[in-house]
Amino acid sequence: MNRASLIFGGLLVLLVPLSLLAGRVWIDPGATPNAAVILMELRLPRAVLAIVVGAGLGAAGAAMQGYLRNPLADPGLFGIAPMAALGAVASFWFGALLPPAIAAWSLPAFALAGAALAMALLALIAGRTPSGAGGGIALFTLAGLMIASLAGALTALAITLAPNPFALSEIVLWLNGALTDRSWREVWIAAPLVLVGIGVLALAARPLDALTLGDDAARSMGVDPKRLLALLVIGVGLTVGAGVAVAGIIGFVGLIVPHLVRPLTDRLPSSLILPSALAGACLVLVADSAVRVLPFVTELRLGIALSLIGAPFFLWLLLRMRRGIL
Repeated sequence: MNRASLIFGGLLVLLVPLSLLAGRVWIDPGATPNAAVILMELRLPRAVLAIVVGAGLGAAGAAMQGYLRNPLADPGLFGIAPMAALGAVASFWFGALLPPAIAAWSLPAFALAGAALAMALLALIAGRTPSGAGGGIALFTLAGLMIASLAGALTALAITLAPNPFALSEIVLWLNGALTDRSWREVWIAAPLVLVGIGVLALAARPLDALTLGDDAARSMGVDPKRLLALLVIGVGLTVGAGVAVAGIIGFVGLIVPHLVRPLTDRLPSSLILPSALAGACLVLVADSAVRVLPFVTELRLGIALSLIGAPFFLWLLLRMRRGIL
């Protein structure tokens, strides 16, 4: 375990107790009535889910930036998150037609199905390139942008044709991303998928290191571009798809976190994936605690809060890169 992992792992240990106590009403375990029930059934599953979602997005962002060799890459830009969101939106349309026992699971099931469809399309389109890693990267980027654009258009169409005002409100609120009212059920849905996804991304770490030397050098070192692409598609699909399935769209985590971690490492992808997972968990946990504390009439949506942080950060990165070019 490198220094960055120790730093963010230690920070996470300190943040968890604080997040359990923080809220519009702060919990005093010795004085608050029903404090144990509130902590175990409301605060703790929400904190665990924030850690799970943030870890998945952070690891996916580090892997994507390593694969594309682009510090501005974000997993949400390549179709998996938008397709998962489209699947979730479809559940608001068709969930009412399902038996009640099945309808309760329709949203995460549809979202995961959307992520799986995006993974299949990426593998089908980008996995057939004969031109090696460079061609695979270019085709992967174009395929992801096409899928994201198509998913965004279909989601907008679904919102426009929403069957009733209640469905429209639910769709818009869910797309903004939040961990409000989540329970242990969502934790058990997302946690296994995210853990498997991070494990798959860890398998891609050494090939990603080789890829930093260039496409030809990576192939000479035994890197199989198609196998690497498959690992990225599966890993990012599981981590991002599971997060969207339980929390909605939470953007910019995969963009911000690797930049926070990179100065503390040797900058190789293999040194970034685990620390980025821990840093992503810290970021989402802090942001979710902050939206609970802010004195607004209704709780600020987590996706909006992180976008308010991420958009200026993205602009700062662009300006810094522009100064470097000039």
